[in-house]
Amino acid sequence: MIAQASNLVHTVDQTFYFIVGVSVFFLVLITGCMIYFVIRYSRKRNPKATNIHGNIPLEITWTVIPTILALIMFWFGWTDYKLESTPPADAYNIDVTGQMWHWTFKYPNGVEMDSLFLPLDKDIKVNIRSKDVNHSFFVPAFRVKKDAIPGRTNTAWFRTEKEGVYNLFCAEYCGMKHSYMITKVVVIPVNDFNALLNRKLNEMNSAASKDTTK
Repeated sequence: MIAQASNLVHTVDQTFYFIVGVSVFFLVLITGCMIYFVIRYSRKRNPKATNIHGNIPLEITWTVIPTILALIMFWFGWTDYKLESTPPADAYNIDVTGQMWHWTFKYPNGVEMDSLFLPLDKDIKVNIRSKDVNHSFFVPAFRVKKDAIPGRTNTAWFRTEKEGVYNLFCAEYCGMKHSYMITKVVVIPVNDFNALLNRKLNEMNSAASKDTTK
């Protein structure tokens, strides 16, 4: 079972299950009809073929019903897209950079890390870029996937709702070590997150000071 750790889980899963349910229903229906017709109208049972010249109500039915279902799928997809494309104005911004073959995460205070640490119960906006080829930022537990494209910044957002450690993958084939482009997303309480960033910032400033004194 894939973890459910963001506000987007319910809407994305609802759309997915609806599309899968409709697909399975029609797979069973069409396969069942096909098997029935093969048996019912076999040469043994129906030695003399008969032509069917059309059935207007049937044709209207199999046109209208799939059209309505397709529009419902479009509506679900469109509402999900609008939600995922409109981050809250006060969302916490993190710059995400993909390159062969690792991720870098830069926080507003200048700290950079190889793993993505996030505060719990906060709206997060990620600004996704690539230094070389196409990559794809994909966190299954958040139901978030967005391409990282050279020369362009894509954005995505989500709200962290469950403390824990989750996988972050590159979902776009980007070279020989594509499968190694995996890191962790760590969701921790806000106080722990702030303490972590302050500690990393102090370490970074300390290292910079040592370099200037050499």
